[in-house]
Amino acid sequence: MESFSLIDRPWIPVRRHVSGSGWIRPAQLVETLEDDPVVAIDWPRADFSAATLEWLIGLLATAYPPRSAGDWRRLWNTPPTVGDLDEALRQLSPAFVLDGDGPRFMQDFEDIEARSVGVASLLIEAPGEQTQKRNTDLMVKRGRVSMLGRPAAAIALYTLQTYAPAGGAGNRTGLRGGGPLTTLAIPPISGPLSLWHIVWANVPAGNPVAPEHLAHVLPWLAPTRASDKGQVIHPAGPGDQLAFWGMPRRIRLDFEAGEAGRLCDLTGQVDTSFVTSWRQRPYGANYQKFRHFLTPHYRAKPKDVEWLPMHPQPNGIGYRHFPGLVFDAPDEKQRPAGAVELFREERLSDCTGAEPRHWRILVSGYDMDNMKARSFVEVEMPVFEPADPKRRKIHVDSITRLIAGARDVEALLRRAVRKALFSDGAEVRTDTGLFSSLRARYWSETEPAFFAQLERLARGEDSDAASHAFLAALLPVSMRLFEEAAPILENDRPERIAAAARSPRASLNGYGQSGAALFAAFGLSAPEPASRRKGAARTVAA
Repeated sequence: MESFSLIDRPWIPVRRHVSGSGWIRPAQLVETLEDDPVVAIDWPRADFSAATLEWLIGLLATAYPPRSAGDWRRLWNTPPTVGDLDEALRQLSPAFVLDGDGPRFMQDFEDIEARSVGVASLLIEAPGEQTQKRNTDLMVKRGRVSMLGRPAAAIALYTLQTYAPAGGAGNRTGLRGGGPLTTLAIPPISGPLSLWHIVWANVPAGNPVAPEHLAHVLPWLAPTRASDKGQVIHPAGPGDQLAFWGMPRRIRLDFEAGEAGRLCDLTGQVDTSFVTSWRQRPYGANYQKFRHFLTPHYRAKPKDVEWLPMHPQPNGIGYRHFPGLVFDAPDEKQRPAGAVELFREERLSDCTGAEPRHWRILVSGYDMDNMKARSFVEVEMPVFEPADPKRRKIHVDSITRLIAGARDVEALLRRAVRKALFSDGAEVRTDTGLFSSLRARYWSETEPAFFAQLERLARGEDSDAASHAFLAALLPVSMRLFEEAAPILENDRPERIAAAARSPRASLNGYGQSGAALFAAFGLSAPEPASRRKGAARTVAA
């Protein structure tokens, strides 16, 4: 059976702008860009599509990176041909073989003697052995996937190795820890946005990996650097392409010939060879101190030396996370992914000269609770910023105030609902159930108002006016959510609810101690108390 190389075979499902669905090999990313470009990856799973984007970016970073800003600009304006990419990727073809007798893509250099487990457990959210034994696989059922064609098996393997969560004793997490957050710049272009433009916007500059260094960057080409005695792998330098190909799990896939007409359980495509099971050994590579080009980072204190990769959290990703994903946070505790930073600072001006600059950011990743996948997060957010670099710090400060104020409003809303529904002193968890839903709805329903003010700020409009307008938009949303969470007509304590409702309404209008604090968070002056206004009026009259 002919070996399956991910460089030579059309294994990536895509959608084209005109002709619709199809399958491509990597070099076809630039095929028919003028009249029928590839516009999206088309796996039936969001995590596979996100991982394939990372795979393509890593592939170009390894074999066809821009060597300079000028090189990037030249290929942005005049993309390479399919032949150009085929030539650049040709040397990698033997290294990206999924099956066969030689080195296998993302698999242990040596065969593994271990018990085989069903191929479904390659999927990060699949129920584990104990979950199945206890019959507690309620939301994600067992038995849905028993056989994967080679395309689906390849991306399932890459997804697991790249996002690898904790997996028990000796099973290492991914190079960025389990379930990392990935952020990509989505460039503004006229006409259909091609997949080539998205990938190229996020490829780091550098030099192609020399053949003699491939075994370092593609770890499956050499014996595994095991970690059973505490061995650790550090990056060779700031541009180490190994960050795209980290292989923390020691895995070997089991293949078997497919019966005529047999379909992959995930893609519905016919293949001649299928993966039915896989084997694993513990103590694969243990990666530390890598700064991944596609991941934002944080540090616990502003002066800490070590930057840690960010991860999705419960309740998703939204505009409350915006500053640290796009700009350096004013508190110096968060910084955006290298891809986003490089695009903003050097590449965006080659895509647009408009005022304000308008582009987007794609955020994705698994929200993990140790070994349990709670959700896969994927969201796009618009970015508006001034074209004038001198105005950008003021712009970021204004954004930070809007979000700080919105957080204070959310806290007021939660306190009011708690006061309306529960007795004083009651122990109430505010991270689950009603309060979790309330928080999620609040941030979702106030998002359009935030981005409307973001655009106003980018155009140079007054920051106080934007804060007043945003605060005015938060008031009706907050009060409606309060009334839905604590309806007076369906409650036997209407007076308590009515009293609880007065507090956030007054605060949102700037009155009382909490109102003054809220207005200060927005950078605004609170209105003068009524008693002081009346006293001033009496003095004037006298």
